[in-house]
Amino acid sequence: MEKRLRSSLKSSAEDFLSSAVKLTLKSSKPTLKCLIHSIPPSSPLSSTLPPGLHLCISNSIQNLPTKPEPDPSHSPPAKRTRQSTRDTKPRDTSQDNNNNEYLRVLAHITRLCVSHPRNAFKHSDLIPAVRSLHDNLVLFESDQGLANEIACLCEEWWKQDLPEKESLISQTLPFLLSKSLTVKKKVDVHRVYSLRDAFNFFDFQDESIEDLKLLLIRCVIEPLYLKTEEGKRFVAFTFGFSLQFLKECLAMIKAQVPFGRKSMLEAYGEIVFKGWKEVEGELRREIEDGFLMGLVEGAINASSKGLGSSIRRVLGGFINQRTVDGVEKLLFRLAEPVIFRSLQVANSNVRQNALHLLLDLFPFEDPDATKEAKDSLLDKQFFLLERLLMDDCPDVRVIAVEGCCRILHLFWEIIPSSTITKIITKVFDEMAYDTCNEVRLSTLNGIIYLLGNPQSHEILKVLLPRLGHLMLDSVLSVKVAMVDILLLLKDIRSFQFNKVVSLEVLLNTLANDQSPVAQKITRLLMPSYFPARLAVEEACNRCVTLMKRSPLAGARFCEFALLEGASLKSLMELVKVFISLVLSNSKLDAVQIEGLLVASANLCSSIANERSQQDALKELVTGESLKRLFAVASTVHAKSSVFDILSTTASGNVDGLLEDCMGLVTDCSGLSENVEKQAEVRSAYKLLILSDAFDNMFEALTRLLQKTAYRCHVKFDTEAPKQDVSHVKRKRGKSSTKNSVKWKHVSGKKSSNFDDDYLVAVGVSWQIKDMLSSEDTRKAMLSSQVLELPFLSLKAISEVSIVQCECYEYMDPYPVLAYTALALQMAVQNVTVGNETDSSGSISETMLDQVMDHLLNCTDKLFEVGDSGKNGKSPTESKQDNSKRATRSGHKQREPQTDVSSSSSDGSVYTKQKQTTKKVKMLTAVLKFIVDSVTMGFASRNHRRCLKFTSAYMQHTITSLRQLCTDKSQFKEDKSKEFILCVKSSFTYATKLLNLVLDAATKASPAPVESFNLANDLLDLIISVELFMGSNYAARLVAAAKPWLPDLVLALGSPSMLEQSPERRYLTALDHIKLHFPSWPLILAKVELAEMSEGDQEEADDRVSEPEFPEFKKLMGMIISLLKGNRSILDAVGVIFLASSIVGLERTDFGLLLGLLRFICLKLIGKEDREWNGLDMMLVSLPDIYPRIERGLEEQGDEDDESHKLNNARALLEPVWLYHVYETERFSEMEE
Repeated sequence: MEKRLRSSLKSSAEDFLSSAVKLTLKSSKPTLKCLIHSIPPSSPLSSTLPPGLHLCISNSIQNLPTKPEPDPSHSPPAKRTRQSTRDTKPRDTSQDNNNNEYLRVLAHITRLCVSHPRNAFKHSDLIPAVRSLHDNLVLFESDQGLANEIACLCEEWWKQDLPEKESLISQTLPFLLSKSLTVKKKVDVHRVYSLRDAFNFFDFQDESIEDLKLLLIRCVIEPLYLKTEEGKRFVAFTFGFSLQFLKECLAMIKAQVPFGRKSMLEAYGEIVFKGWKEVEGELRREIEDGFLMGLVEGAINASSKGLGSSIRRVLGGFINQRTVDGVEKLLFRLAEPVIFRSLQVANSNVRQNALHLLLDLFPFEDPDATKEAKDSLLDKQFFLLERLLMDDCPDVRVIAVEGCCRILHLFWEIIPSSTITKIITKVFDEMAYDTCNEVRLSTLNGIIYLLGNPQSHEILKVLLPRLGHLMLDSVLSVKVAMVDILLLLKDIRSFQFNKVVSLEVLLNTLANDQSPVAQKITRLLMPSYFPARLAVEEACNRCVTLMKRSPLAGARFCEFALLEGASLKSLMELVKVFISLVLSNSKLDAVQIEGLLVASANLCSSIANERSQQDALKELVTGESLKRLFAVASTVHAKSSVFDILSTTASGNVDGLLEDCMGLVTDCSGLSENVEKQAEVRSAYKLLILSDAFDNMFEALTRLLQKTAYRCHVKFDTEAPKQDVSHVKRKRGKSSTKNSVKWKHVSGKKSSNFDDDYLVAVGVSWQIKDMLSSEDTRKAMLSSQVLELPFLSLKAISEVSIVQCECYEYMDPYPVLAYTALALQMAVQNVTVGNETDSSGSISETMLDQVMDHLLNCTDKLFEVGDSGKNGKSPTESKQDNSKRATRSGHKQREPQTDVSSSSSDGSVYTKQKQTTKKVKMLTAVLKFIVDSVTMGFASRNHRRCLKFTSAYMQHTITSLRQLCTDKSQFKEDKSKEFILCVKSSFTYATKLLNLVLDAATKASPAPVESFNLANDLLDLIISVELFMGSNYAARLVAAAKPWLPDLVLALGSPSMLEQSPERRYLTALDHIKLHFPSWPLILAKVELAEMSEGDQEEADDRVSEPEFPEFKKLMGMIISLLKGNRSILDAVGVIFLASSIVGLERTDFGLLLGLLRFICLKLIGKEDREWNGLDMMLVSLPDIYPRIERGLEEQGDEDDESHKLNNARALLEPVWLYHVYETERFSEMEE
């Protein structure tokens, strides 16, 4: 190939070119370069080859399908339209490909001629060929290889600064820009940047350049340009093209600020700074007074913390370069007019933003001012900072305290000592005791800043002990930060951390606090109580000293020792020392023995995770030694730790301990409230599973449940329990038989009465629910052969618990919780109960439907009892009514029974409160079960009944609240918190149920009307809690409602979405609101009337003080914001408000009418909106309301208060009414 090319080169230029184009560029590149660069300047080819190239290129371009018109201005071409493929003849693509390959070779030869090392070719001879390729570059956009070859040729021409270089950029630059934006490679950005001066030849005022400007604007938001240094420099360079283009670039940057990532915003700051340095005159003024001034004002007036932070990141491009000449002067000129004023305004959000900016700019000064002026301005800044340390807004204080510490850290040497003393005294004496958690945390973070400056250490040595109380703070993050300071002090030689926080406090915190704090304290104490630098024996002795001093702290220390760097070998030795110490005759008290056993259990748990140490651990802890340990253990926690050691080490020959485990598990009265015993029982589970004795334990628990279920049958006539466990045939493995023991203490134990048996069943129920939450025990339970028996027993006990909870104080929610949890787990695992199946659904769904029916029947009975009391009927009368209904239906009715000896007899508010809390817990468990079932796809046929139950539950809760609040002075705070926590959970489950029902609704099957009733009941519950318990408790419900607010609003408007015509939908909504009129519209109307009378001093003096319902007002504000985003939903919900106002008219409750109309016209829609566009249903209701108001005014006297309310109501609707009478003629005067 090379010989043929070389011979053709000697012949003539035409022969050489005809031979060269027959080869592919990839294979001929090295040969072509060698041959072209070997041509001497004296060769005839130096004059014949350029014209030959031009001729070949022209011929190849003429063979292309289309040829563009020449563009004498050399500006980028207009966007070409896509050619249609209809009615066109198919082209020979292979011919096009060959033609492009010819051009690729010719372009490369031309490029080699341009870059000839000895300049053998005249550039004036080459320019025709180069220009032909450049002017037709747009035709080769589909062939990136050819287009890139031409662009490289033009780049070479520009870089060599050859004649007429400006004629070769109009197509090259747009191509390179487009390639960098699509291929997204750094090399393309470099190519664009290297040709940046070429852009100055374009007239950026010319409209024909719009395509190029769009490409340049895209560079402003292209991540590749923002990440690379040359990309940022290029974007900054474009700022000098023209004033209009600069404005467009800055507008694009400003639009990205609210949404940009941190790296992008910092890149913009750097770009604007570079651009500012490069431009002069009006362009610089535009950046300063147009863009930067807007950023400064935006940073101060930002509506959110995120937006303010984003703006300051862009400004950081200048703030970080303040040492550059002119930058500090510029920042002072821009910020000084607004920053000091903004630090003192009433709006805390503005103060917060201004403070952030001041801290970024500190020290804020005019570089051209005198020293006296600078000192005066600095004093002003410190005065304002001290003032902001005591600001009313906690968020401002948080920023101020950390900012002041940061300033002291950076500028300690130049700040006057009196100023340092004032600030640091406030930080330690006031900010460290602030009522706001975030302020105290910020104080500690600021002090960590201060410790970074060695010059602060002398004064901090004196002041740091004042922070000791924060080690006992109620907030976890504050305690963690406090330990971080102690860890920092440990590494500073001049400090002693135990002088800041005493060792007693540290050990007490280690013993009782949460894991993040305890682990950090362990890290702090490791060098003192288990140092790695000492011999293992000495380290173990130190740890024993810790155990004797504070056993519980020592146990927690051992829990985290491995995580904090202790070696496995040393920990094994420590376990040996602890066990030997417990088994020795040393005089240890019960607390120390407990601590040593807990520590040993923690160490064994850590070591057992390492396979290499498991065998050594088994040899160390034998079955015999465990029995001796159990004999020594005298406390519940100590015994639990022995079980933990046994389950961790899997030691054998522990039959005696298994009997103790069984006794522990079955002696479960009061277990649900004994946290210490719960931990012991969980440890017993591990041991029983490990020893294959779980089935024996589960059978024993089942017998206890069956006994209580039988007592329920005798006492309350519930369904009789199924056969005893002993009659159930089941398979036993060898290991099960081996470990089966006679639990004499179980079979021989007899309860004295129903109360004792029931309390034992509560303990068993807690265990079943707890076992279902752990994977190992859940698997063991669900695989049990006797699972049906405890399930049916729980069914009977749950029925009694629900129905009788009003009559017996000891009725507990745990049987219901265990029953529902077990039912759900059995449904998930598809475990059958009995032989009952349903041909219409799965076994799981059938079983869950049966459980749900049973629970809802029980709650119906409970609500009937409550209703009978509410309606003034005696229990006997209620029982007779229920008996009549039962007789008519052909079923025997089981009624709640009252046992005077067992029921609550004192009638105290506390007892009622406790019973009500338990009742609410039971009903919450039922509601949770319903929601979980619906979420899992079951109970799809019971939506209506589920909604009815939830509504009844909400109404029952409201009634209970009203009854309990007769004497608030006897309310117990802990029970109130527990009660509201249950109500909050119920509220969340109820709104989730609404969500599920609305999500399942379709046009063919719309949401049932019960969803509307439930939405009203939920709003009634909020106002009831606020009325009877106060705004603090109501705030928790409002917080729970916030994420589900769209569902609540949709349910509220659901009656208006059932029919097609607006008239029909309005009448449907009116019927529903009349049938079940809720309480919340009355409260809403009162709130609006109270706001009306605030401006009227006479009315305000005469008005009786009423609750203000701030949380309900807050909720309605959120609903307004939500409704304003969707006009159709606003129409559907707005008509409910109007229908409620009609109820006010019909009841002659004109306060209700006026309050609701004021809410609708002024807040929901807006005073200026007279058209009510898109609110067809609301407009349909006007002819029903406005004429009635007119008639009411005619019937009322002129002077009374009621006619005044009607007048105000009419004034609110009159603008809308008259607009549609005269402008749209939708209404007629006859209607009026």
